Amino acid sequence: MQVAAFSTPEDPRWRWRIVNYAGELVEESRETFPTIAGALEHGSKRLRLMDVVDTSVPFHPHRSTRHLRVP
Repeated sequence: MQVAAFSTPEDPRWRWRIVNYAGELVEESRETFPTIAGALEHGSKRLRLMDVVDTSVPFHPHRSTRHLRVP
């Protein structure tokens, strides 16, 4: 799993988000932080406390075109 930090134009303060390798949202902070470093630090601590194994399958946006090829 990965921890990311984000802010929005409406609220420039930072929040963390935990995402699995399939790109699915696992958890998001409700509290905000003045810096990106603070948000990532708290998100990383939360991920360690969760102590879960990510068994998701990574999403591959590119489909094979093998079925379209002429033998």
